[in-house]
Amino acid sequence: MPEVQLPVTYPDAMKVKAILETCLYATDLNEMEVFYKNVLGLEPFSKEEDRYLFYRCGAGVLLIFNPEKSSVQKIEYNGDSIPPHGSKGEGHICFKIKDSEIPAWREWLLEKGVVIESEVTWRSGDKSIYFRDPTGNCLEVASPGLWGLPEE
Repeated sequence: MPEVQLPVTYPDAMKVKAILETCLYATDLNEMEVFYKNVLGLEPFSKEEDRYLFYRCGAGVLLIFNPEKSSVQKIEYNGDSIPPHGSKGEGHICFKIKDSEIPAWREWLLEKGVVIESEVTWRSGDKSIYFRDPTGNCLEVASPGLWGLPEE
């Protein structure tokens, strides 16, 4: 098999700029909607019963799909089609917060009855709190300093 040669440099137009959307999967979207509102303060800007919830989160969008629908049915939109997709098992997403907010988040999660699965202090000194949503997805709140990124 011939070796694939990748270009060393890319034109600016060919570099991705950020993550626009990310996706989790859950079969009980009603339960997820209550959790994401009551615990994370997120309101869906779009939803379809038993199919999806869409949330704005900072500069990106969080999509929560029911894989029993999204993995088996192509969606026609504006004359084009969106391919089926889905996943089984627990996903992971990290929500960006300020490092100084970690103690308040710990208190808030416990007050809401959310079990904190783990707390990690990274080499940078930044901290993460890990917990689960009702489907079992692994959620994390952390400051971007853990990746050497600015808070703002």
